[in-house]
Amino acid sequence: MLRFALLILLAATCGPAAAWNAAGHRLAAWIAWQQLDEPARQKAAEILATHPDHARWSARGRADDAAAIFAEAATWPDDIRGDPRFEDDRGTLAGAPLPGFPDRKRHASWHYVDLDAQGRVRAGEIDIRIPELADAIRRAATPAAAAYALPWLLHLVADIHQPLHVGRFGDEGGNAVTVENPFNPRQPFPTLHTYWDDLPGPPWLRGRRLEAAGKDLLSRYPPPVRGDVAAWRTESHALLASAYPQELGSLLPIIGEHFHERALDIARRRVAAAGHRLGWLLADLLAPGVPRETRDGGAATGKAPSGAKSP
Repeated sequence: MLRFALLILLAATCGPAAAWNAAGHRLAAWIAWQQLDEPARQKAAEILATHPDHARWSARGRADDAAAIFAEAATWPDDIRGDPRFEDDRGTLAGAPLPGFPDRKRHASWHYVDLDAQGRVRAGEIDIRIPELADAIRRAATPAAAAYALPWLLHLVADIHQPLHVGRFGDEGGNAVTVENPFNPRQPFPTLHTYWDDLPGPPWLRGRRLEAAGKDLLSRYPPPVRGDVAAWRTESHALLASAYPQELGSLLPIIGEHFHERALDIARRRVAAAGHRLGWLLADLLAPGVPRETRDGGAATGKAPSGAKSP
């Protein structure tokens, strides 16, 4: 009877996971914003101001502050999963795309890449889409032309740093693995993917608490080497070996104290690394006309500062 009740509870509490939760994406975006000089910040704000959801981001951030809107925009590709204006990739919504948008698809496959045991890509497109989105921003003739690509880029650079977003083919990036988590009484039996997504903090993290959390990450973790998309993918995939708990609970793999502490450290380090790298990338994309020697050190040039370490 107890076993049956537990299985019913699992079915009720385990839903599909998307990516780092909203806190993780806002934190990475907040750190990226710190790497941008004023011309790049202004360009980012001009681009986002032309996006159809700019007013929503301002309302959610409860401010017209450009940094808060930038952070909210980073959550947009997850938000549209439940937005009736958008559809699953096989859908056929009637009507034209939103102004400036190539389509109204949710593009679930853009959020991840799954590799088989031989390291071959079997599903997902995140490592392909990041360079394409960056190129779209680079080539955009007007702010409106970049408005679709920028929120996606903010989001996917963070996603590729989540270990289970460069996952094992066959278990849906940990979405098919249920675990026992004694550290979250509200969701004691999440999928492994959900557990990792929620490590950066509560999804409502905003404002002064977001800033404090971002500053804490910057104080804890030095900037990483810049690398490229292939290197970021390799780093995340290498962390998979430590992403799965090995201890067994009553019925399921259990998140033990040592595992939880290590996972928290990995998640925080990866969010911080994503923020730095996103900022350096955007510094190059949004202010390419500013001479590199006039920008502020490595953060403004898009290169990792001297002494930067691998995440």
